Amino acid sequence: MNTNSGKHIGIVGAGLVGSLLSIYLIKRGYKVSVFERRLDLREHMVEAGRSINMALSNRGIRALQSVGLDKMLRENAIPMKGRMVHDVAGKTNFQPYGKEGQYINSISRGGLNRVLMIEAGKLGVDFTFEHRCVNIDFANSEVAFQQNNGFYHKKFDLIIGTDGAFSAVRAAMQVTDRFEYQQHFIEHGYKELRIPPGDDGKFLMEPNALHIWPRESFMLIALPNLGGTFTVTLFYPFEGQSSFKTLKKEEGIKKFFESTFPDAAAIMPTLQQDFRDNPTSSLVTIRCFPWHRNKTLLLGDAAHGVVPFYGQGMNAGFEDCFVLNQLLDEFKDNWEIVLPIFEKRRKPDSDAIAQLALDNFVEMRDLVADPDFILRKKIESKLHELYPEKWIPLYSMVTFHEDIRYADAYKTGQKQKAIMDNVMKTPRIESIWPTLNFGQIVEQLNPL
Repeated sequence: MNTNSGKHIGIVGAGLVGSLLSIYLIKRGYKVSVFERRLDLREHMVEAGRSINMALSNRGIRALQSVGLDKMLRENAIPMKGRMVHDVAGKTNFQPYGKEGQYINSISRGGLNRVLMIEAGKLGVDFTFEHRCVNIDFANSEVAFQQNNGFYHKKFDLIIGTDGAFSAVRAAMQVTDRFEYQQHFIEHGYKELRIPPGDDGKFLMEPNALHIWPRESFMLIALPNLGGTFTVTLFYPFEGQSSFKTLKKEEGIKKFFESTFPDAAAIMPTLQQDFRDNPTSSLVTIRCFPWHRNKTLLLGDAAHGVVPFYGQGMNAGFEDCFVLNQLLDEFKDNWEIVLPIFEKRRKPDSDAIAQLALDNFVEMRDLVADPDFILRKKIESKLHELYPEKWIPLYSMVTFHEDIRYADAYKTGQKQKAIMDNVMKTPRIESIWPTLNFGQIVEQLNPL
């Protein structure tokens, strides 16, 4: 008899992480109930303009593979083998993400969430919608829900908050003793736009790439979707002379896009409508600790919200599920032992990916079109080619090497940056770089 079968776990939040976590837990034999404040995503379309495509990479795939869902979801994703950088004149430069055969996957947030919920439902997870969590009684593991105009309380053996960056479960923790919390909004917001397919139903740009229009203090990106469309996102300051605040009139929007992103503007027939109808949303980094109180745990963005510029927010949340499941295996479902170990193990990794995501925004909007940056990446690529086990570029460590922890990748990346800063100071580096002593450079990373 399964010793977990009599234990009831309540999950607050039916998003990507909550839905995947419910699959993990019901497969372990728990009774699992998921509560969501929104409508049932299986029956209602995702809110327009807030569905930034997900970049599914190795960490997320490993977590899906563990519950047998990786193949099905990869079949509904589009491989992106690198960045396609667009300059102001419309010329493009392709920058591979890694070695041949390495890529990330563009997948619809709503589509992925729907698949996970359907699978969880088949396994017996109970979903309840239009229920808002308003408070947690941590001593008694009890959730207070608001439904329509009424309130009721429900007790569980364990509560897990996967309700996103503005988590109600975390908000209840914030008023408990010695709970550390920090949120940081960047000065940029985002607005989602769209590139339709051509008249023949095919993509109007290269589909196997993440397209970037870097413009120093802001940028436009586009990710491919099944059906020939691209989800386009403008990351632009909220305030200032060039900002969402000043970009209001149709004539100004048209002029801005045609002068700043001319090749994109030429294939965006619904630009004005999308710009008017889709919301301008904020971007926040969330850090907090601890992640549990008694028998209530935070997971995913509720514990560690990150900005989307490394494409790792979902992957980090999925990795939370994978690591938690590993610990439950190791300690035979003894949550009393697992909860403190889990938060201590994952906290350094969540802090690392939060910083990496912020740093990568600068890289994407300012550096990817810079000749020195491009040369730097060429040198690093050569180092990796010559010494594949000794020098792994930071992006590859984070994206393709799920066995390397985020915290370790960050530390190694800082060492690599210091070494490359010195390499780039070499006189006439742009012409003599093929003759560099690459072995000597690599030895600086791990000196004897």
